[in-house]
Amino acid sequence: MVFAGAGLAEPSAAGLFAARQPLFTVQGETTAKARLASLFMDEADGGLFAALPGRREAPLRQGGGKAARLHDLIARAEAGPMGYDAVQHGARVKPPKRPTDMSLGEIFAWIAATPGQPHAIGRYQFIPATLRHSVKRLGLPPETRFSPEVQDRLANLLLGDAGFLKAQTGEITAETFMLNLAKIWAGLPLPSGRSYYQGYAGNTATMEYAVFAREVRAILDG
Repeated sequence: MVFAGAGLAEPSAAGLFAARQPLFTVQGETTAKARLASLFMDEADGGLFAALPGRREAPLRQGGGKAARLHDLIARAEAGPMGYDAVQHGARVKPPKRPTDMSLGEIFAWIAATPGQPHAIGRYQFIPATLRHSVKRLGLPPETRFSPEVQDRLANLLLGDAGFLKAQTGEITAETFMLNLAKIWAGLPLPSGRSYYQGYAGNTATMEYAVFAREVRAILDG
């Protein structure tokens, strides 16, 4: 995702946000609140989220419990009805198979073969830079299948970067954690109700802040 610039397939540190496009259509029409790809992490250690509390913490080891509930909440804002097999609506050339049936190597080959279009993929709408960076952090080989389990593991890295563990121990507030999540997933709202990336190529929050705050606090307190 790119702030500015023509290249949509390979975002740069200077412009990760310009490739924001509605993701899904329902019965041939774009949904009332456009589903938009998110996950803006640069490959460089000094990238967009370097200052976030919790960055480079040990990743979450389990996908159940509170993490799974956060997964579900994020997916409500990001993935649409296709879930783990979601592909950004703006991708004119779709992957040759369902994403969960593809290996990481096959996904990266599809990205390389279809320049100039958005490539956000999966339940958490990973863009290429984020996917490469997260795969590298987990040390996943190219033959790894982009399964629901793998997607959840990748999402857990981003939850850790947002300070999920610190939010549970009280080292950061729930409000700070929610802000950090909104900086990663653009479908999640700020207290104003707007996306952190509001206005970039039509980006908008897809969830009311009262709902977001209620759900996150219930998860942290549960």
